[in-house]
Amino acid sequence: MSTFSAPKGTYDLLPPDSAAFLAVREALAAPLRGAGYGYVETPGFEHVELFSRGVGESTDIVTKEMYTLTTKGGTRLALRPEGTASVLRAALQASLHRAGSLPVKLWYSGTYYRYERPQAGRYRHFSQIGAEAIGTEDPALDAELIILAADAYRSLGLTGVRLLLNSLGDRECRPAYRAALQEFLRGLDLDEDTRARIEINPLRVLDDKRESVRRQLAGAPAMSDHLCQACKEYHEQVRDLISGAGVAFTDDERLVRGLDYYTRTTFEFVHDGLGSQSAVGGGGRYDGLSEMLGGPALPSVGWAVGVDRTLLALRAEGVVQDLPSPTDVFAVPLGDEARRELFAMVTALRRAGVAADFAYGGRGVKSAMKSANRSGARYAVVAGDRDLAEGVVQVKDLGSGEQSPVPLTAVVDDLRRRLA
Repeated sequence: MSTFSAPKGTYDLLPPDSAAFLAVREALAAPLRGAGYGYVETPGFEHVELFSRGVGESTDIVTKEMYTLTTKGGTRLALRPEGTASVLRAALQASLHRAGSLPVKLWYSGTYYRYERPQAGRYRHFSQIGAEAIGTEDPALDAELIILAADAYRSLGLTGVRLLLNSLGDRECRPAYRAALQEFLRGLDLDEDTRARIEINPLRVLDDKRESVRRQLAGAPAMSDHLCQACKEYHEQVRDLISGAGVAFTDDERLVRGLDYYTRTTFEFVHDGLGSQSAVGGGGRYDGLSEMLGGPALPSVGWAVGVDRTLLALRAEGVVQDLPSPTDVFAVPLGDEARRELFAMVTALRRAGVAADFAYGGRGVKSAMKSANRSGARYAVVAGDRDLAEGVVQVKDLGSGEQSPVPLTAVVDDLRRRLA
């Protein structure tokens, strides 16, 4: 028994569950690759200021949830709590916005870290697929990303994912709404920390999940009543485009998400089968983030989807994934000469694109055949001294139990044909 265990709020991803995880991750990423998004990978830690400046000094992510450390040289770093700021930093550092036509389309996959109270569907490390379209202000781009995420959920067989949609306005119309919201919030019965948030970023109060606060927000002014004409028209175009693509949505005037950088289009995908942690993904437009990070004006939009949460949604709906077997052929040698011949055969099968495994450890035929059945392979290849003397191996269909001799020199081609 190991004396160590995984830290609180984390988990290990092990077979066979890891196969389902990889399949979900692939399904979420596939629509992005088909829409011109290129892969980007950033470090697991960044300078603290990247997140405090980009995500927001007043957000729970920065004030309560971010893991920070100080290097021996005195540099303050943070484990990345989200992906957008890191991806935009990388794009700016590499001057991707100057390398060709805009938008710069990027997708990423990785693990992120937040110090939160662990509960079902919420961990202190979690996996996401994300996408960012950098450098272009166009409602069609917002709609494209929303549709790609919706199509990814649909490809997995999920039917219970709902899309919530809102607009947070821009730097022209948000100040008036901010003032109206502050005036409303100051009249509520709120704790000291929440009152301080009213003065820093009042929209964050709308994201408060406590029932005692949510009851008091029933009469809060709505952003939709304060949108300027340009933002109204932009939002209507987004709504029309996603409706035209057959993606249903619900307008949610209280939707602000948990990050300060969002402007205009804001959206969230939720699943009612996950309890209080119902969000499975979300994102929005962040037109001013590049400037916050010291870059040029690069209006952008993006989203992040939780792989962990998507897996939970699949289980909540009882969706059974059609996962390929990790092994197609399992070789069972009987004797030293057979070990050499079948090991060479397994190597040839793998090089020919066939997933193959081998009965290691010199076990007896009964034990080795049990391993073959447990492997999920469709065929077992068995050979002993008598078979090799005749120049054949025995190919057994593990489903039907049928067995037939196949010339050793032809077994790779024979198995490829059977598996085609």
